[in-house]
Amino acid sequence: MRIGELAERAGTTTRTLRYYESRGLLPARRADNGYRAYDEDDLRLVQQIRTLQDFGFELEETRPFVECLRAGHPAGDSCPASLAGYRRKLGELDALIDQLRAVRAQVGAELARAELEAAAELPGGPEPRCELGG
Repeated sequence: MRIGELAERAGTTTRTLRYYESRGLLPARRADNGYRAYDEDDLRLVQQIRTLQDFGFELEETRPFVECLRAGHPAGDSCPASLAGYRRKLGELDALIDQLRAVRAQVGAELARAELEAAAELPGGPEPRCELGG
């Protein structure tokens, strides 16, 4: 298949495919007429890359999965380097989740404090004026 068909089937653009090619993730094969030529294996490579990027993997982090597919494995995540990539990503996600939980706790504490102060100031005093914009 030609680059346009691959892009359409993979749900991406020809520009993205050329970028993958420039990074060595997608093979650069040419047909006799000079056009780029791709097959179903290339479609699997692009789908693997796009799925991993949807999971938050940087493009370079997809390389072990691509190499695993290129080596003839039925899935890009069946090689030790791919499994290590999953483990690294899970560690990063766990750290981000911990950070978000800490921030959420701080925001929750600030909200509780602000609500208590607002409730304490309401009886007998003027209502605070909050204006947005100018």
